[in-house]
Amino acid sequence: MAGKPRLPLVLTETERQTLQGWASRRRTAQGLAQRARMVLRCADGLTNKAVAAEMGITRETVGRWRTRFVRDRFAGLSDEPRPGVPRTITDAQVEEVVVRTLEEVPEGATHWSKRELARRVGISPTSVHRIWRAFGLKPWVVEEFKVSTDPFLIDKVRDVVGLYLAPPQNAAVFSVDEKPQIQALERTAPVLPMVPGTPERRSHDYHRHGTVDLFAALNTATGTVIGATSARHTAEDFTGFLAEIDRQVEPGLAVHLICDNLGVHKAPAVKTWLLEHPRFALHFTPTYSSWLNQVERWFAELQRRRLDRGVFCSIDELTGALEQWIKYWNANAKPFKWTKTADQIINAIGHYCDRISGPGH
Repeated sequence: MAGKPRLPLVLTETERQTLQGWASRRRTAQGLAQRARMVLRCADGLTNKAVAAEMGITRETVGRWRTRFVRDRFAGLSDEPRPGVPRTITDAQVEEVVVRTLEEVPEGATHWSKRELARRVGISPTSVHRIWRAFGLKPWVVEEFKVSTDPFLIDKVRDVVGLYLAPPQNAAVFSVDEKPQIQALERTAPVLPMVPGTPERRSHDYHRHGTVDLFAALNTATGTVIGATSARHTAEDFTGFLAEIDRQVEPGLAVHLICDNLGVHKAPAVKTWLLEHPRFALHFTPTYSSWLNQVERWFAELQRRRLDRGVFCSIDELTGALEQWIKYWNANAKPFKWTKTADQIINAIGHYCDRISGPGH
C-alpha cells in the first residue's frame, strides 16, 4: 500500500543560507535549530523516515515541520500559541486592587495585607501579591525622611559635593564623624553556630559591659580610614582626633574635613585649634543631611559586618575589635564612588518638596 505522498520541498539559495545559519549558530534556540536541520535534509531529497532515523525523532514530527515550512516558509518554523487556562481576573479587578492599595486603608489598620485586600476584591491572596509585584507596590514597606531646614542648604550641598567630584589639588579630603555609644554586648548564652538547614542562633538578652565612642575620618580619595576610640566625644576629644589626623597626613597637603553640625565640631576649643593649624578647613553638611557625609556609609559597613553579630565581654575587647576592623579595612580599602552632582541633588530635593506640599498632603 502506497504511503501518503511527500510535499515537494525546494529551497531558494537565500532560504538555504538562512536555514544553515540557524542550524549552526550557537545562540539559536535548540528547537528552531533542529527544525532548520530537518528542512535542510528534506530539501536534500531524503524521505521523512530517513530524516527521522538520522535525527532520532519520529517520522510524524518530520512530516509536520515539512508541511508547515512548505505552507508558511520561515514563519511555519516558529512555535504556535498554546492554549492555556482562561484568564479569571478582569481588568476592573486589577484596577480595584491598585486603586485601593494607593488610596484606601482597611478599617482599624494602617495598610492592606494581601489577604484582607483579596477578601475585599474577591480574588486570591496570590493574585493580589502578583498585582502588587507587577505595579511595584509594597504596602508593608515604609521609609523615613527629613527635609533639611538649613537656610544655607544649596551652598553647603555644592560645597560638599564639589569636594567629592572635584577635590582640590595638593589636598586631602576626609569625611569625619563620630559613632557614639557603641555597646560592648555579651549574650547571656553562647552563640550557636550555623549548621545546614539552621541559621546561627543567639539569645535575645545580653549583658552590657559599657560603651565606647569611635572617631573616624574617611579619606574620600583612597577609602582608608583614620580612627580613634574615646570614652566620650567632647570638644577636647575631637581636637585630639584632629591632632591625630594632622600627624598622619603628609605635611605639605591641605586638609579638608567634611563634618555634620554637631556642637562639638563648632566649639571654641575646636575653633582655636583650627586657627593654630591653618592647613585645616571644615566643611559642614546641611542640617538633617547626614546622608551627604560619606563616612556614614563606612559606619554602616562597620555596623553590618562587625558589630551587629559581635559578642564583646569588655570595653577592651570591643576597642580591640574596632581597631582590628579598621586595620583590615585599610589593607583592602576602596573609595566609595560619588555619582550625583549638586544640581541633581538639589533638583531631587525640590521635586520631593513639591510632592509633599501639594494637594492631599
